[in-house]
Amino acid sequence: MSDLTAKPKRARKEKIDPAILKVALILVFGALAPLFDSTMINVAVRTLTSDLKSPVSVIQWVITGYVLTMGMAIPVSGWAVNRFGGKKVYLFSLAVFLAGSLLCSLAWNPGSLIGFRLLQGVGAGILIPTMQTVLVQNTGGRNIGRMISIISIPTLLGPILGPVLGGVILGSFGWRFIFYVNIPITLIAGLLAWRGIPADEPSTRKQSLDLTGLLLLSPAFAALIYGIAQISAYGGLNSSRVWVPLAIGVALTAAFIIYALRTRIEPLLDLRLFQSRIFSASNVTVFLAGMVMNGALLLLPLYYQQVRGESVMYTGLMMIPQGLGMLLTRSWIGSLSDRIGSRIIVLLSLLVTIAATLPFAFAGTDTNLILLAAALVVRGAALNGLLIPVMVTAYIGLRKDQIPHASISMKIFQTIGGAFGAAILATVIAHQMSGHSALDLRAVAGAYDTAFWWAIGFAVTALIPALLLPSHRSGPMNAVTAKE
Repeated sequence: MSDLTAKPKRARKEKIDPAILKVALILVFGALAPLFDSTMINVAVRTLTSDLKSPVSVIQWVITGYVLTMGMAIPVSGWAVNRFGGKKVYLFSLAVFLAGSLLCSLAWNPGSLIGFRLLQGVGAGILIPTMQTVLVQNTGGRNIGRMISIISIPTLLGPILGPVLGGVILGSFGWRFIFYVNIPITLIAGLLAWRGIPADEPSTRKQSLDLTGLLLLSPAFAALIYGIAQISAYGGLNSSRVWVPLAIGVALTAAFIIYALRTRIEPLLDLRLFQSRIFSASNVTVFLAGMVMNGALLLLPLYYQQVRGESVMYTGLMMIPQGLGMLLTRSWIGSLSDRIGSRIIVLLSLLVTIAATLPFAFAGTDTNLILLAAALVVRGAALNGLLIPVMVTAYIGLRKDQIPHASISMKIFQTIGGAFGAAILATVIAHQMSGHSALDLRAVAGAYDTAFWWAIGFAVTALIPALLLPSHRSGPMNAVTAKE
């Protein structure tokens, strides 16, 4: 990690290499299927319970099982990229997701659908961090911000367009078509990746799979995600169904940390990266940014549905202003992140996010929709500044073989942060509604106002680690090296 201490020098805005841009666009296309799939399936729960004649408690595992296996597969991606090369791993993950989608479309009962969704989750868990790793390695450390702004487009489009597309597909064709649409997308993405992504050489060191680390870290991640997801269902930490998986996750995480710091082999996740204050601050900031972003992704649609009485499809349309705001600043923030330090961008973005969330903290049943739409545009414009510059900072100065470890770490922190934020806000709403009828719209609106104040509190808390981010570039533009 000697490159992390490289002397800063004035960064110049460079033109994007067309070959790198082509790789980025191919990667974006491949990520569309899992990201749209995960949001469309959320609106299909009611339909699945009816068609498969199964209770919600069982059908919910179509979503939960997918998330858990995705989380368990994420740590494997770093080892696989270093062992086999990014292109091969990316193609493999697409193939696994394709197989899972095809089988899901043929599912005959709840058990088969849940089982095939587990396979889908494995493919998605390997694909997403591998996509990020492949892109950063191909950039050679140049224009990382602008490239990350491109590959994060599916993350933007999924939550906004997914419910709308899901509603259209369910209303016109049935739930199986949610999985049918994945088939042509993944086939085309695989062909484009095979022909368009340069073949990369795996690490010269034939790294063996860290099985002990895998048996500790993957279940730890899955247990934490599961426990966090149960917080809202059981109203806090009092239930054994919440604190038992959380305790198991924390214990396994602690065991992995001790093991990874003592083992003589290459661990599944290189914890030495956290010796850098900047890398540590980046991960904590991403964790809190996940709380800010995912918490609002839960609150905003529910506000429109439960307080304003809108349909799922119309709610999706009401979320479009936030997506437009993100599109307006995505390229600009990506370019700016390549030229200056992340601290000022993140701090200003957090302050704007707080200001743009305030209208929802005071919103009622008849608040002007134009005002709320304008607030969403501003909020969306600021959200880009919470992740893109932090990811740029986290990658600068890393060797090529360290990049997969950084991708895994950032994805884990972002995922756990997002799940934790959503769980806390759902619990806040449940507590606020305790003793009130769901038909009492004034009480419902008040519950959401309180939850939005909590979301603002997340953003205020995120200001603290953001102060530890660099105020200038922490390394030269070509700091990502191939040295191993």
